[in-house]
Amino acid sequence: MEFLVNIEIALPDGLDPHQVDRLRAAERQRAAELAQAGVLVRLWRVPGRWANWGLWRTRGEPDLQRALTSLPMYQYMSVQIHPLHPHPNDPAQTA
Repeated sequence: MEFLVNIEIALPDGLDPHQVDRLRAAERQRAAELAQAGVLVRLWRVPGRWANWGLWRTRGEPDLQRALTSLPMYQYMSVQIHPLHPHPNDPAQTA
């Protein structure tokens, strides 16, 4: 099943800059692992915000939730999940 996921990150004021660097490095590593596993398929940045949209693929929403909560910055994230289903007029399907 595919999901379009919007993630906004808001770190608390006063968080140690070295901790932020460690979190970013750990987040990058975990995202690479999820991509290698085929769970994180695509990722787009939102200009001007610490946010992204991602295409995620799992067996279902419980597996997606497990993947998202495995991200080191999850506690600082606001996450919106949109399940996706094929559209009958999808150009990729009609080509």
